[in-house]
Amino acid sequence: MSITPQRTPNPNALKFGVGVEVGGPRSYVRANAGDDPLAERLLAIDGVASVFMTADFVTVSKSTEADWSEIAPTVQVALERYYQDS
Repeated sequence: MSITPQRTPNPNALKFGVGVEVGGPRSYVRANAGDDPLAERLLAIDGVASVFMTADFVTVSKSTEADWSEIAPTVQVALERYYQDS
């Protein structure tokens, strides 16, 4: 499976095309992530502030002090593993 990250107009958000239907729309922050195993996995990544899922993509927002060069590869691997296991 090829996960495709894409920039958004918001420099603190990246859209990851996953190529399969993810349902939604659903939004998560740490306080409500326990209901969704993927959201919980993504929000456990240091620097991830929120997760939005709909259609065939997942948008991840980072905290302002976090760096995409550290977060994006970890998010990409987490998504690939999640959708390979599903």
